[in-house]
Amino acid sequence: MQLQPVVVRHPDEFAVAFATIVDYRPDALLIGEEGTFLSYRQQITDFATTHRLPTMGGVRLFAEAGSLLAFGYSNRELAQRAAVYVDKILKGARPGDLPIERPTTFELILNLKTAKTLGLTIPPTLLFRADEVIQ
Repeated sequence: MQLQPVVVRHPDEFAVAFATIVDYRPDALLIGEEGTFLSYRQQITDFATTHRLPTMGGVRLFAEAGSLLAFGYSNRELAQRAAVYVDKILKGARPGDLPIERPTTFELILNLKTAKTLGLTIPPTLLFRADEVIQ
């Protein structure tokens, strides 16, 4: 496997990035979680589907937008932990004194609609391991 990064720092760079990806002719596309990618996830997944590229993103929103799968931290867990921190701060805790936490719950979401569009069969063992399957 060879990884070929394509950098996008600003939305205006997507056209060049898409052309670069087409030139590379990759077997799949891994999407970063940066804000620009999240904001343009639909355009990215539409591009990938048009070019028959299985795509993976790091958060649920990518699978909901049409990526083949998403694997990453649980937004629900992050929201719950953030609420605990807000509560502590409102009760007088200094933010700088609170420990840094990392996510402990990760989720795998598969998009079967996209798999069908791409002509892919998802192995039953992977379907079984998924936390959610989008039909």
